[in-house]
Amino acid sequence: MSEVKEQEILSALRKVIDPDRGQDIVSLGMISGLATKGGHVAFAIEVDAERGPRLEPLRKAAEEAVMKLADVLTVSAVLTAERAPGQAQGHGHHDHGHSHDHGHGHGHGHGHGHGPKAAEQKLLPEVSTVIAVASGKGGVGKSTTAANLALAFKAMGLTVGMFDADVFGPSQPRLLGVAGAQPTSLDGQSMDPVDAWGLKVMSIGFLVPEDSPVVWRGPMVMGALEQLLRDVNWGKLDVLVVDMPPGTGDTQLTMTQKVPLTGAVIVSTPQDIALLDARKGLNMFRQVNVPVLGIIENMSTYHCPKCGHEAHIFGHGGARMEAARLSADFLGELPLDIDIRTTSDDGKPVVASRPDSPAAKAYMAIAAKVWDKVQVLQAAKKGPKIVMQ
Repeated sequence: MSEVKEQEILSALRKVIDPDRGQDIVSLGMISGLATKGGHVAFAIEVDAERGPRLEPLRKAAEEAVMKLADVLTVSAVLTAERAPGQAQGHGHHDHGHSHDHGHGHGHGHGHGHGPKAAEQKLLPEVSTVIAVASGKGGVGKSTTAANLALAFKAMGLTVGMFDADVFGPSQPRLLGVAGAQPTSLDGQSMDPVDAWGLKVMSIGFLVPEDSPVVWRGPMVMGALEQLLRDVNWGKLDVLVVDMPPGTGDTQLTMTQKVPLTGAVIVSTPQDIALLDARKGLNMFRQVNVPVLGIIENMSTYHCPKCGHEAHIFGHGGARMEAARLSADFLGELPLDIDIRTTSDDGKPVVASRPDSPAAKAYMAIAAKVWDKVQVLQAAKKGPKIVMQ
């Protein structure tokens, strides 16, 4: 199949007219963030914040125009707005959310609008449990931990999905050995996730070239993530693991508010600076009333494969102490292990490829703790069972 060209997409979009300004949306400079890969097309339409709520027909028209092109499988268009000049920062963010996130940037055919009706559209209706794996900073092994926890849940007999929400650095395709895979679409409106080691996987990394940076602002990112969640045929899942973007910015906060999270797992290394960031991440989840299932200490201990000497390269026990200080559960320690690094680089995560290794057993033990906590949380939500005598 030939790759659809950027100029073909722009030519199609020149037929879409802004109803208020009377010119096409390309000539008006409203198209940004255009990305295409394997027949999957994504772009943003820049609009004024106050016009956002009534421009859903324009967004749909843009998607339909591009969908008519040969070799196009799916189209994802999102509305986004810059903060109006002179607005206060807080008010500007508020406008972003209401001009874009409530019903704009969803897939064609869903009919998502603005206001209460949009709020009724439930994300992930067939997914029983959604667990976010998060970190306050990058480089602590969050994505590797997320992949191996997902595979550990699978090994426990659960039906598992993996959603890579790290738009700017999607690593799940490579970690799970499916880099370059293409999601399929039978109707041009929804996508089937990629299968990897028995997991149902979706990542923006499948839709944009691996070496092409995604130059999107916060509202565009959230629109794309929300559309992926809606338009992927996840089917019935016992658990969906969400590999969150690192940090505690606007995208992360919006994700916690939009996605029906059951709980969150925080990954940190033992150093003080990483623990400070982990604390921010934990507080962010608590701020939006998402239960924190616990903290994992990654790269905790190094065992020399030749002599067996144990070293604490990044310190040791810091995450356990931080968990106690913050009244959070400590879920366990993961070693700084060459097997974890090599299997991840090869797209063969250690839990799947070396299930009897000490590293895989450490992930399995943590996954069991997390799942036990999830069961307790869900039982508490259902309330006590009253038995009539």
